[in-house]
Amino acid sequence: MGLARCLAAAFLLLHLLLGLSTGQRVVTVQKGPLYRVRGSHVTLWCKVSGYQGPAQQNFQWSIYLPSAPEREVQIVSTVDPSFPYAIYTQRVRSRGIYVERVQGDAVLLHITDLQDRDAGEYECHTPSTDERYFGSYSAKTNLSVIADTLLASMVPQVLTRTEGDAVELTCEVSKSTAQHTHLSVGWYRLQGAGEHRAEEVLTLSKDFVLRPGPSYVQRFLAEDVRLNKVGNTTYKLSIGGVEPSDRGQLYCEAAEWIEDPDETWKDISRKQTGRTSLAVMSQGRDLSVDIAAAETSLSEGDTLQLNCMVGAQKSSSRHFQVLWLLNSVEVARVDPHGVLIWEDEYEERAKLGQLRAFKQSNVVYVLTIYEVELKDNGMYHCSVSEVKTPGDFHSIQTNLSSGIQVDVKPIERHMRLSVSTSTPQVMAGDALILFCEVQGASSPMSVQWWHLPPQHPGPRVPVPTMERDGTLSLGSAYQDGRTRGSLRLEKASSGAFTLVIPNTLDESDGGRYRCEATEWSRGQSWTEEGETVVTVSSIGLGLHAMLRSRIATVRYGQSFELDCQVNASYPLKEVPVLVGWLFQPSPPTGHYHELVRVLPSGTVAWGTAQPHFQAKTQLTKAPTSFRLRIHNAVAADKGTYQCEVEVWGRKSKLQVSTKESSVEIAGGADTAIECKIVFAQNNSHFTVTWYLLPPPPADANPLKIIRAHYSSILEYGAEFSSPAQKSRFLSQRVSSNIFWLRILSANPRDEGRYYCVVEEWLWLVDGWYKLGEGASGRTTLAFKLPEHELHLEKTNGSISESLAGRRPLRRPTAGDFSLTLRSVEKGDAGVYHCQVQEWQQQTEGKDRALEAQAHSGYIWLTTIPPGSQYEFLKIESTVFSRICSSPPLLNFILYLPLVLILLLALAGFCWYFKFRKSKKGNVTGDQLMELQGAGEVRKT
Repeated sequence: MGLARCLAAAFLLLHLLLGLSTGQRVVTVQKGPLYRVRGSHVTLWCKVSGYQGPAQQNFQWSIYLPSAPEREVQIVSTVDPSFPYAIYTQRVRSRGIYVERVQGDAVLLHITDLQDRDAGEYECHTPSTDERYFGSYSAKTNLSVIADTLLASMVPQVLTRTEGDAVELTCEVSKSTAQHTHLSVGWYRLQGAGEHRAEEVLTLSKDFVLRPGPSYVQRFLAEDVRLNKVGNTTYKLSIGGVEPSDRGQLYCEAAEWIEDPDETWKDISRKQTGRTSLAVMSQGRDLSVDIAAAETSLSEGDTLQLNCMVGAQKSSSRHFQVLWLLNSVEVARVDPHGVLIWEDEYEERAKLGQLRAFKQSNVVYVLTIYEVELKDNGMYHCSVSEVKTPGDFHSIQTNLSSGIQVDVKPIERHMRLSVSTSTPQVMAGDALILFCEVQGASSPMSVQWWHLPPQHPGPRVPVPTMERDGTLSLGSAYQDGRTRGSLRLEKASSGAFTLVIPNTLDESDGGRYRCEATEWSRGQSWTEEGETVVTVSSIGLGLHAMLRSRIATVRYGQSFELDCQVNASYPLKEVPVLVGWLFQPSPPTGHYHELVRVLPSGTVAWGTAQPHFQAKTQLTKAPTSFRLRIHNAVAADKGTYQCEVEVWGRKSKLQVSTKESSVEIAGGADTAIECKIVFAQNNSHFTVTWYLLPPPPADANPLKIIRAHYSSILEYGAEFSSPAQKSRFLSQRVSSNIFWLRILSANPRDEGRYYCVVEEWLWLVDGWYKLGEGASGRTTLAFKLPEHELHLEKTNGSISESLAGRRPLRRPTAGDFSLTLRSVEKGDAGVYHCQVQEWQQQTEGKDRALEAQAHSGYIWLTTIPPGSQYEFLKIESTVFSRICSSPPLLNFILYLPLVLILLLALAGFCWYFKFRKSKKGNVTGDQLMELQGAGEVRKT
């Protein structure tokens, strides 16, 4: 019966895995993780199959951000216009984000300008049109946003060559992307006036294959046109003998490619260089004219440079007159003597330095417009006339002309501004933190903050201003640092500004705060603004104390209680509170005597003026009141009692930077992980604890590295307490608000995600108080190896037999390794994998250097106790598996635990099914043993 149930379960599992059920909805999304560069146009595809209902299905896209991975943030829907959350509404309306329907059951999500905040886990959901729910209705994929590091450059030139001459052009291309990417580099040519379609000359593909353009195939085969890589970043195009058809504008284009998980390659970035103008004079012609521009598509304020090149044999002894024309109207002329004459309409602009024309040589003439306007649109011609002698303008022999179309577009501003605050409601004395984020600006900006008080309309008050060069000035109301503290306006990135007001005064500091950002470019400016609202509550107005007694008259010997009832607009448990009880005898002596003080820590300090109270007085505390109970009343207790409640300051709004980052290092190098405090009180002390989240395979608990106490005491975690680890991991304070975790001589075992936890401590009256705590964002540490690949075989291998001990580790061949477990025990359950490293001897007498490393897959081993219904799966003897296979290597270190593979044909389904039901626990990542290059086995 047990076997039948097992087979039935196995068949059901196989049935589900192969998707054999009819009418089962399946949603598929582009496989991740995907890496795309900031600022690029990104698409994600999603499709649905096996559905019932109409052929045109609807799709909804959401994102789960790294900062809140459990919270769904809705982006865009094909059916519901109100679906997007507020942070995406504007981008969806402006089609910065939109859905393209490829067919009825397949769509593309478009993000036209990818931003850092777009990184996360994307979910594609299809609302049900089925009669019953059956199958999957959503699918997820991860998208990471990386910096665009691709660079391509070429020095612009104006070249004149005679047919048959050689030409060489060089292009510099580089990248520094952390992910593994390939480059392609190609040369292209634009020919003729107004030509926008470029012709391919020769391209080196991402697969390192040379591909000529259609017009250059024969010349490429004859090796007249060549492309060579002559350095790490230099690509050279060589044309052995130029032809008249080569004339035009030549430029280089580089593309960076990454391989997606579905094994397709995607170009994530493309860059074009400036253009080189090439004029080719035919040997059969005595005179030729060519006009060229580095760029013919311009925006207002750009610079236009036109070059007129005259091809002529024995040019130094010949005389030319050159006319510049726009839309057949003369702009300027250069006579054979080189004298420049402007037309009236352009002479004023030339005096202002906006235009320039000159004779560079007898065959090269230049016209430059430094700040083009819309009226500069049109067809430019260069008209050349040859005269026999400079003074004889009637002896014209030849008149040739060449034209080029120039398009000037109005400047389109895409600057967007958003204002927010992490402290929308604060108590007087607390810090106010405001954020102004500007996107789409391409030129330097100035930023101005204004305060509009709650009594608005009224005059707005300037807070701080940051000029384009970073100069900071404060408004008159904020210049005295003794009132609100030293204001800070920090530029966190090119478009992110943080304003910190350390100490708010009272309710008047509430209201609206406005950020105005102004972008400056070519004498013009554009301003965007935004506001956020904050509320400031006053501690003094929000705190009231009232003293009352439960009995009106007290008899001798009777006990009585006095209640000090406190009303506050904030929870008293959030603030350190001092309570004092005062007494004035009857008849009055002129002043009150202190009976007792209760400090914030709970310490009780008794006064000396009325010592008899201490022996018979009891103090108690409730959430909103303080009670004084006096036993056995006597005549000396007669008088007036008073309570005083004093607040020593609210808890600080500690702010720790939560920005995610990554660090890539080479073997043996030192590195530092940063922990930045955005805001804390000026007199605070900090305790910083560093943690490491190891890499997968499981959700391992964070490992404590080091705790640096505010009193300078260091405390290391258990895994980092050895002398070797203590010497490599150091906590360092580099400024008032920045701490570093320094890792010396880093190695691959240090990979993982690091973060800090900051505790804020403050000395108040009678001791240290912990005011707050905050965790930083994760910094991923990756190990960079030389570009040398090492591959491990992922498939199951053959089984070898050996009984030489409980954990024998063998290397049967140069590229194979095997681990044997004998007499499997309950404690062997867990996840196994192997890691192989290749080491290379650099030079004689030097240490070996790490060349490459690779991981195998992960395998869970589940042990089944005797006597269960799966007893026929009991592992009674040795389980063998050769699981780690690689190409022949030089030297290895094999780190374990190794993957164990259970190869049971029929029982495989039942074992997997059982594993899925009984999976539990965290992975500890214990290292079993190590096999070094010489064959020595070291157990751990």
